Amino acid sequence: MNIEAAASIPLSAQKETIVRSILLQDKTGRVQVILAEHSLLDLKSIKEKTGRDLIAVSAAELEEFYASERLTKLSNIPELNNVTTLLDQTIAADRLVIISSANSAGAKLLELAVLQKDLLAFNRDMLTLKFAIDPSNLSSTAPNPNEDAKRIVHSLRTFTSVRIKQRLEDTLEIPTLPATAQRIIELRVNSNAVVSDLADIVESDPSLAAQVVSWAASPYYAAPGKIRSVQDAIVRVLGFDLVGNLALGLALGKTLELPKDRVDGVTPYWLQSIYCSTLVEAIVTLIPPEIKPSKGLTYLSGLLHNFGYLVLAHIFPPHFSQICRYIEANPHISHMAVENHLLQITREEICLWLMDLWNMPPEVKATIQYQHDPSYDGPHCAYPNLVFMALRLLKQKGIGDAPLEEVPDELFARYQLNRDDVMDKLHEVIESAEEISSIAQSFPS
Repeated sequence: MNIEAAASIPLSAQKETIVRSILLQDKTGRVQVILAEHSLLDLKSIKEKTGRDLIAVSAAELEEFYASERLTKLSNIPELNNVTTLLDQTIAADRLVIISSANSAGAKLLELAVLQKDLLAFNRDMLTLKFAIDPSNLSSTAPNPNEDAKRIVHSLRTFTSVRIKQRLEDTLEIPTLPATAQRIIELRVNSNAVVSDLADIVESDPSLAAQVVSWAASPYYAAPGKIRSVQDAIVRVLGFDLVGNLALGLALGKTLELPKDRVDGVTPYWLQSIYCSTLVEAIVTLIPPEIKPSKGLTYLSGLLHNFGYLVLAHIFPPHFSQICRYIEANPHISHMAVENHLLQITREEICLWLMDLWNMPPEVKATIQYQHDPSYDGPHCAYPNLVFMALRLLKQKGIGDAPLEEVPDELFARYQLNRDDVMDKLHEVIESAEEISSIAQSFPS
């Protein structure tokens, strides 16, 4: 039965339940899972009930599978080559079930309609189990910096019960702030600092100096003539604030390694960061001078907006892979909700704690805390607001891991921004993909 044929179903039965179909796999084979559209697929629950350690099929394999089965929108119910189906028991038997499956970009790969009881009759290999978590039971609220220490301790105590027995100070093995980063932060608060002071710090780190000169010579900045020195890069092309913040971001990037595991199909960490910081910097140029935030700090905020990703992988390495698998299986659920469910803490909370230890600028801390809340209008709100905007716009172009959602009109109005002008800046950034990729490659891999 397809969606068009649903009209023949008695009206009493035409109460729709929107569900989603996820294809999982392990060494034994593939399993189709059907659950309510917005609920969390709990992989641990499935493992407990079936004994199978299933993970989501990769985006590329998923599209290939649906193509091979000739499944399209408004398709008849597929047999899926005898793939076992797990149906969450919360799906009511007398409901019209709209099954929808999409690829990583949100494009529909499959959509069909059927009564739940007919679905059971059709698929003899279907099992009805409880493995979904209602979204109302998930927390994806912004972190409260006053609660960070308490929640970190609580989270670690929780893990002690599952044999993570390190003491708090052992578990939170965070590297100290690099000397270069310390000197740059000290320079930022020195009202008498001059270009030569910053150039001296950058030049004390040969790899950093080479990167600054390379950035300045990038076609993205289109500087006239040859860039001959760090001071030349600062004065003629990049400016004091931008060089300081680029150097600070690069220095921090060296403190934590990129995790070897990551979510399938997601933009590489530093590439997303550079795209975000570049777009935020471009948007700032459109804001009227009387309300314009610091260009350098907006760049730094964009660069470090997801630094908690690295911190989380560093602190909880045994569980980071599990987080990745959950996000793959639940692309519609925010990473904060997934992390709260699995760890009772989020990357943003841990990162805020670290930023406090490192005495980072309050603008950066506000960005980390409120980047998911477009309504935030408290201190330093421009920084998280603009990062929120940049990440959503980039996601519309298939870049980054933000939710696929529109930027509210109120956010454009708050900074007197014309949406069309901002979209023009987005297109300029996208067209500079090669230069942005080159800058991203400067960061640790």
